Amino acid sequence: MMTIKHFPESAADLPVDFSHPNKALLSGLFEENVNGRTFLTYIPENQEYCRPCLIMAIDSKENPLDWFNASGIKEFADEHELFLHITYCENGAWKTDGSDAEYLNGVYVKIQARDWYITMQDNIYLSAIGDASYIAHQAAKRMTSEYSGLMTFGDLSADLAYDQKVEHGEEDQGEVELKIQGTSAQLPIWMLVSNYSGNNKDAADFWRTNNHTEGEPLKGQGSDYIWMPKWVRDRNEVNEEHISQVRLTVDEKGFSKEHLENAWAYISLARRHRGQGGKCLRYYKDPVKCGAVKKTMEVNGMTRTWYEYVPESCTPDQKWPLVVVMHGRGGSAETFFDLSGMSPVAEERRFIAVFPEAGIHQQKKNGLRNVLLWCGEYKGEPVDDVAFIRQMVADIESRLPIDHSRIYACGQSSGGMMSDLLGYTAADLFAAVAPWSALRSPSRMYADFPESEYFTPTMWIYGDKDFLCAGKGEDPVLPWAIEPEIRNTLAEKLEHFHLDIHNFQKHETYPISWLTFANENGVPMSVIGKVTDMVHANYPELSWISYDQFLSHFSKDENHEVYYDGRRISR
Repeated sequence: MMTIKHFPESAADLPVDFSHPNKALLSGLFEENVNGRTFLTYIPENQEYCRPCLIMAIDSKENPLDWFNASGIKEFADEHELFLHITYCENGAWKTDGSDAEYLNGVYVKIQARDWYITMQDNIYLSAIGDASYIAHQAAKRMTSEYSGLMTFGDLSADLAYDQKVEHGEEDQGEVELKIQGTSAQLPIWMLVSNYSGNNKDAADFWRTNNHTEGEPLKGQGSDYIWMPKWVRDRNEVNEEHISQVRLTVDEKGFSKEHLENAWAYISLARRHRGQGGKCLRYYKDPVKCGAVKKTMEVNGMTRTWYEYVPESCTPDQKWPLVVVMHGRGGSAETFFDLSGMSPVAEERRFIAVFPEAGIHQQKKNGLRNVLLWCGEYKGEPVDDVAFIRQMVADIESRLPIDHSRIYACGQSSGGMMSDLLGYTAADLFAAVAPWSALRSPSRMYADFPESEYFTPTMWIYGDKDFLCAGKGEDPVLPWAIEPEIRNTLAEKLEHFHLDIHNFQKHETYPISWLTFANENGVPMSVIGKVTDMVHANYPELSWISYDQFLSHFSKDENHEVYYDGRRISR
């Protein structure tokens, strides 16, 4: 039997396990608060950060601690390695006026605070049991574009008339603000009800319309009705659309562990991908199931991790390009394998892709000391992730057929900053880099790195609503404003390449506006891409664009001379 614990006053006092740096520093059942309400958070032993989160609203008749200990939900969370967040009503009844829906959505925001554990926006799921089911549907209807799935186990006591919707505002990596927004999005749905009529049928019909389903329902995998989304690839081959099914099971006996397992097997398939125009649902790509191999090595006393993806077409009889793909702050190698969408590019373009995991850092005062951040610091001492990347690449080259002349780096946010840093300080190794959502920013770095005597061409892509990169007002030279420190980095880069900031070419390939700074021979040494209607994020098409339009054109010889399409170039 578990009891409720409270978080310590300072997360900075918690010891870090250097053999498992991305492991949650706490485990057990804890009480948390949001907007004057409480909820319980369960963290399994040896839980890693960024694992899926399940917010579960329980029936009003249940005591949360008793229900947690008796329902089997702990074992379910342990088996599936979930962060579990149990919400419950006050004064004996759930409120249908929208206040309890706001409570559930407030928990969605709260669990991303990174105060005691690290979660992501991309894999948070909502669930409810008994008379809480209506509240969960109400909450999901307000924030359809945020959750990755909804599963409820109980009849709906009212219709879904409360239809005010909520969406995230600008994100500052762990601090999330909610705004009222009038948009909707698809959402995978699983409903267990005692009958398919009345409000239950109305709710299913609502989600069927929302998810663009059509045709007669199917049956199977524990569902009596499965409505499939409309096939839309006739309109779009770039983004996956309308993947959300509506599944409904009729069973008068109500909630059971078997129903939960059936529902989770379907609901957990989808994750949210941030990107241009908002968030898109895509089926989750598990690195190992997709063919990647997890590798580790010890560097400066810390176990470092990465995933290697080697397409079958990259045979050992010849050498292949290597692309190093790096996640953002608070992310992980596993999640960025999915979010970046780089493995399909590697498969089609025939290169080896590796997804390393950052070192640790203390993001907040008195906060966790093992937030994953590239080139952060531990107890005032910098973590040398440049050394880790060099050792990782050397290890890979000792085992795999790597073309040393075609090694590239890319990444998002902190990973974008790291890829630009590698182009700055490790230009002997990297032929070209493609940072997303960041450039090297000295104020956000915790160690000084020497500038290489060589040079690395750079493609930088960011969103026009990116809080880190987008500037305000007008730029005296460029057609749009850039955040001042990042603009200074750009100016230094152009000077390093002997390029004139006034001399650029501009063109549009929607949704990206491009600025190209070329040398006297027309070679694009520095390229900027600004994505319309995108916040601090990346989306899978950027992986294709970065490799096809930029990285793959560059190479370096044994003397570190740069070549573009096989022709030697100079600064």
